[in-house]
Amino acid sequence: MSERYVQPLRTLIQLIFLVLCIWIGVQFAYYIAAINSGTPPTVARPGGIEAFLPISGLFGTAAWLKGGSINPVHPAAVVIFVSIIVVSLALRRAFCSWICPVGTISEWLWKLGFKKLGRNFRPPRWLDYALRGIKYLLLAYFLFAAATWSLDSLNGFLYSGYHAISDQKLLNLFLRPSATTLTVLALLLFLSVALRNPFCRYLCPYGALLGLSALLSPSAVQRDTNRCVSCGVCSQVCPSRIDVMHARRVNDTECLGCWRCISHCRVHSALRMRLFGRFVIQGVVFALLVVGIFWGGTLLGKATGHWQSIVTPDDYRQLLQR
Repeated sequence: MSERYVQPLRTLIQLIFLVLCIWIGVQFAYYIAAINSGTPPTVARPGGIEAFLPISGLFGTAAWLKGGSINPVHPAAVVIFVSIIVVSLALRRAFCSWICPVGTISEWLWKLGFKKLGRNFRPPRWLDYALRGIKYLLLAYFLFAAATWSLDSLNGFLYSGYHAISDQKLLNLFLRPSATTLTVLALLLFLSVALRNPFCRYLCPYGALLGLSALLSPSAVQRDTNRCVSCGVCSQVCPSRIDVMHARRVNDTECLGCWRCISHCRVHSALRMRLFGRFVIQGVVFALLVVGIFWGGTLLGKATGHWQSIVTPDDYRQLLQR
């Protein structure tokens, strides 16, 4: 059975989550605008805004693992962080290529670049390896802090006023960007047209963590050497530049679980997504698992009371006035 339908299905899921993220951002902007104007908010604060607070999620998870509770200031950040880790442990970095809005926009940009320029540029191998080290250095810094800080130190941060309004600070970054912010964004957008996923590949510590987690995943793309005709299409279409054609099992930290190699394979049964090296996972099942695990985690967080923040509109107003 051909798996070509997976790419349109993935694009649809990407679009749905991108629209959802925009809707959450707009709703939160209206919420903060009402607080700033001194009037009661007419919309509820969306808990999903905490998906954009990965450091809060990491530190909150670290405090939880060290014997604390899920912090009530930004509990959804912990729930979403853990849900994304579970997705990567089960289905590789599928979050990056199926759900993440940054990954979605980056992919659309490099595809536009390929269409207009006829190619995407590739840095020399030595430079590519050096640049990839940046995200691992950033990850090491945050993991070191999360691991070495005591529970009291973590709670000191998690219950601080700075952390309480970190979501509003992030909103300001987009509503009132500085010249430096605009310059960096413009540079990233430009590079995303010329290169494939430069932010995800070189700068995103979240992606680095998911890539390392995915090394433990029981699922991976596997190549049937008896069926493969060594045409090289799989390696050409891979957004992460993985040499799929010469791999028996693609267990690479850069594998995004995007299925492009499988969808474009000329011998449809030569590449398969397999579980534990044996069981074939069909594309629609993989898509349902990605969405189901991520969405299920958020539903579990809501059901257990770990979703809505304890920070009230009055708390926001007082902290913002400071």
